[in-house]
Amino acid sequence: MELNIPDSLTFTSLDQKLVHLDGLLKNIQDTLTKVRPASLPTFVYEGVTQLAGSLGQIRKQVSTLEDERRSLRALAQIGYYVNSSLELREVLQLVMDTIIRISRAERGFLMLHNPEGELVIQVARNWVQESIDPSEFEISRTVIYRVVNDGLPLLTTNAQEDPRFTGQNSVVAYNLRSILCVPLKARDEMIGVIYADNRIRSGMFTQKDLDMLSAFANQAGVAIENARLFESVRRTLAEVTELKNLMDNVFASMASGVLTADVEERVMMCNRAAATILGRASTEIVGHDLKETLPRLAPLIEPHLQRVMKTDQQVLGLETNAIQTPRGMVDLRMSLTPLKDVQQVTQGVAIVLEDLTEKKKLEAQRRLFERMVSPAVIEQLNPDRLHLGGRRTEITVLFADIRGFTGFSESLSPEGLVAVLNRYLASAAEAVLHEDGTVDKFLGDAVMAWFNAPIPQEDHIIRALRAAIQIRESLNALHATMREDMHLSFGIGIHTGDAVLGLVGTEKRLEYTAIGDSVNTAKRIQENAGPGQILISQATYAQVMDLVEVRPVDAINAKGKREPVVVYELVGLREDAGAEAGG
Repeated sequence: MELNIPDSLTFTSLDQKLVHLDGLLKNIQDTLTKVRPASLPTFVYEGVTQLAGSLGQIRKQVSTLEDERRSLRALAQIGYYVNSSLELREVLQLVMDTIIRISRAERGFLMLHNPEGELVIQVARNWVQESIDPSEFEISRTVIYRVVNDGLPLLTTNAQEDPRFTGQNSVVAYNLRSILCVPLKARDEMIGVIYADNRIRSGMFTQKDLDMLSAFANQAGVAIENARLFESVRRTLAEVTELKNLMDNVFASMASGVLTADVEERVMMCNRAAATILGRASTEIVGHDLKETLPRLAPLIEPHLQRVMKTDQQVLGLETNAIQTPRGMVDLRMSLTPLKDVQQVTQGVAIVLEDLTEKKKLEAQRRLFERMVSPAVIEQLNPDRLHLGGRRTEITVLFADIRGFTGFSESLSPEGLVAVLNRYLASAAEAVLHEDGTVDKFLGDAVMAWFNAPIPQEDHIIRALRAAIQIRESLNALHATMREDMHLSFGIGIHTGDAVLGLVGTEKRLEYTAIGDSVNTAKRIQENAGPGQILISQATYAQVMDLVEVRPVDAINAKGKREPVVVYELVGLREDAGAEAGG
């Protein structure tokens, strides 16, 4: 990089002409001295002699002007370097090379204070325009500290003989001679020094060299301050960019949708989740009016938007029922928050969207599940521990079947029949769930349930018996709301025994059920129960005989059983049955 300055004054050619003229005048002077014509006046001889003497002075002035021109040219070039870039290190290397060349220095160093206040060499160059190895940083710390403390430039033509530095170890050890050192300031604050020396020759530097270096230091101080400011801005910009990228990543990865809009309700930002929830591309949302972007939500949001803008108050948990979007019906919860700048002036609003569609669906599924399994049981289930397969355990199985339903169904339409059936089955299911039992399934006009699984229940037999009695008694309340020709009753069978309980099916379609002879036995007992009758097996009765009142009945010949099944008709529970069972 070179700065081209027009050479309006050709000092070199002028000096050559003066040399030629000086030689010519000397020849004339010699000739006139040897051959002095009488006709020439005396003032001619004197004028030639005076002119010859003046030429020497003129040549000295020309030489001085040439030195000054070179210094000014170098200073201008240095100023150009300093102001041509904000990459300070590269610029200062060029500048130091120029200073060394002009001042005939052997080396040049630029030192700056670090945050701890220590002087650290930033640039070190030699006379062949190479960076100096740190092992060769042999400089006079005495000179440097004097400049730093006094704040004044310093020149010594021979440090070895300069009384100011007599006995200084660095001066003697490093054999230092010609030294220039000037303070480097920015906004009147000392930030460092520029140091140049020549270890070979004494008297290499003059006051002009010191003045030129001081002038450069003034420019360099401004350049360094600008470079530091630029670096600070660049670092801040990098931090802001990194923070923005982080925020973009956070917004992009958030499950909740986020929209921001300005005071004119124009969308400024839309994260990925918001675009997914609304079923539209972000390009169709950002830059558009909220009313255009959310036409079906606008009537709901608009009054709250105005409230947020005017009062700076949040609106939280605003829910709306299913809204039609391109991806289908969506249930939403929205929160609106004022968007403020650093002066806390509201510049818009942030809208957080939560897609409740799946949550609503799961809640509906849970409510349905709660109609089959007691909520108390559901709370204790661990989905992570439910796997395909099962485990063997003792349960009490209850079957309840509506008696006479087949004949009854012939007199009703399918719709009316289903309505009546649901009322009877719901009554039975509620009685089972009230005792924390599990409704396994509905088999036409029958209900299958069991107790003691999946959560163990020490009093599972008593719970099953209470549920059966509640099913029978609940019919009185149900019949009070129905026509007499719709009055039906249940036949109930109960048996206690081992069964395998677990998940049956595939990973996509599972059924939690009980399998075993005890289930079949309970069903066979129920098939032999009359209307309103509760029959319990010998195995069930044996465990609670002191807690129940029964009536003996004939053993039943159950299908698939070799021997008759001994059963008892349950009349009721003793008053202390609940307390003893619980204990």
